[in-house]
Amino acid sequence: MSKVIETEAGLMLVEWDVPIEMDDGMVLRGDVFRPMSDEPCPVLLSYGPYGKGLPFQEGYETAWERLVSQHPEVADGSSNRFQSWEVADPERWVPHGYACVRVDSRGAGRSPGQIDHFSPREIRDLYMCIEWAGTTLWSNGKVGLSGISYYAAVQWQVAALRPPHLAAICPWEGFNDMYREATHHGGILSTFTRGWARMQVQTVQYGNGRGLMSAINGLSVTGDEVLDAKSLRGNRIDFGAAHLEHAFDDEYYAERRPDLARIEVPVLSAGNWGGAGLHLRGNIEGFLDSGSSQKWLEIHGLEHWTEYYTDYGRALQQEFFDHFLKGEDNGWDQRPPVMLKVRQVDGSFDQRTAEAWPLPGTAWTDLFLNAASGALVEDAGAAGSVSYDELGDGVTFYLPESDEAVEVIGPLSLKLFVSSTTDDADLFAVLRIIGPDGEEITFPGALDPHSPPAQGWLRASHRELDPERSLPYRPYHPHQRRQPLEPGEVYEVDIEIWPTCIVLPPGYRMALTIQGHDYEYGGAPAQLSNLAVELRGSGPLLHDDPIDRPVYDKGNPAPAAKITVHTGGDTPSRLLVPFLRG
Repeated sequence: MSKVIETEAGLMLVEWDVPIEMDDGMVLRGDVFRPMSDEPCPVLLSYGPYGKGLPFQEGYETAWERLVSQHPEVADGSSNRFQSWEVADPERWVPHGYACVRVDSRGAGRSPGQIDHFSPREIRDLYMCIEWAGTTLWSNGKVGLSGISYYAAVQWQVAALRPPHLAAICPWEGFNDMYREATHHGGILSTFTRGWARMQVQTVQYGNGRGLMSAINGLSVTGDEVLDAKSLRGNRIDFGAAHLEHAFDDEYYAERRPDLARIEVPVLSAGNWGGAGLHLRGNIEGFLDSGSSQKWLEIHGLEHWTEYYTDYGRALQQEFFDHFLKGEDNGWDQRPPVMLKVRQVDGSFDQRTAEAWPLPGTAWTDLFLNAASGALVEDAGAAGSVSYDELGDGVTFYLPESDEAVEVIGPLSLKLFVSSTTDDADLFAVLRIIGPDGEEITFPGALDPHSPPAQGWLRASHRELDPERSLPYRPYHPHQRRQPLEPGEVYEVDIEIWPTCIVLPPGYRMALTIQGHDYEYGGAPAQLSNLAVELRGSGPLLHDDPIDRPVYDKGNPAPAAKITVHTGGDTPSRLLVPFLRG
């Protein structure tokens, strides 16, 4: 079914529900938006499970309202009829000579089959969609991948398979190491994926018969077939249960982890400073480890969907794709490889570029934890210790105020000497900012409006390091086995704290909190319509599963641990900080 649609920028040809046959005979469905011209054009393609016919405004109402109220340019110049969650608005791209292709992934929206997120079958499907799009009569043979989060994560995977017609990728805030960046932070299970699948995928699963109809074409968002509850369950892998079952970094994650070194196409990797737990590490690691000789890293702030749609984000994407999909000599290849929006304490950002990551000129500084004074100092000092209850407030160490501005940009790592009254300890490290009035300063995060500037996690029984992959500022844990603690014995552990960026004016100071649970903001919680939990500082990225962490099982509570942090002397616990001087 096709239709010519008039937009503010001119005519656009739309083809709904185009069949795309896979190598096993399954037929997926895609929508194609393209110029009214016989001249072949480049393709921007997205492939994912959110229902290509579900309007952004309907499926993600509060996110849309926040986006357009705070960034009105997003709504200007487009009818917004074709806006969908985390993918490009064709009214913005077709007038510039692009075809936009949106494909419902297998089992979702109007594509039948079984949902198995990020599986080899799903990535093979995406490979075939790329090759289909690159060989149509209206395509110039160059396909670029665009989209946020899920639509970004699959880009890393499929690019490593090297589809012949894939010409460039722009993974916007998407992980590539599912275990470390989405399901198990430091070996601790995140319950996010369970709620995400229920709220955002099952609601648009093929055949669920919810009655969602596209106002544009009159088609059911979830296909014309209505399946019963048993059939629906059989047509999806239980994502949350799979992650609970696979507690270590085993073959399940290995087959979903791309070989980044195989990526050859140009890469624009865009991360989010506020994306601890989902939307940052993968973009940085992907930039560093991808095999492409043409790659750029951009990091911004605000909600994880915002800058993709703003004038800033669209201009950046268009310049990148114009260069690699259209062959325009627009100066993109002269850009520095690292582009940052540097975060200020008032919530604003300054633009900065660099030639490498971590930034050249970084003054790596060890700040030692002092149990007696509660300070972060540059001298390890005498031996001491401080204890806290696992579900209590933890312990906090403060960096003294500075008379000069202080910049912290880059990854951090925390070496702790700890003991526990039980055979394990879940360690949560939170970097915090304290204002001159003693009040904590939080920042808009990717998913929570009140986030700390950085977080890190480690289950002490997962403390084993991979010496070949570990770096001083980024310890790497293989997560292959459990090494229980002997109660009362002191163990050395290294915690990866995800990268951060903050400029502290005089009078502001940094603090480090070590505790046994997720960070919580002290003010009122927030809510998004597409999330099942209140947002209390860590968004939906929580670590409170009663099986993975029995202390949360109210029916059979496990004894909470008392954890002791040992400092100074022979146990010099310390935080490695990336200061920038001058």
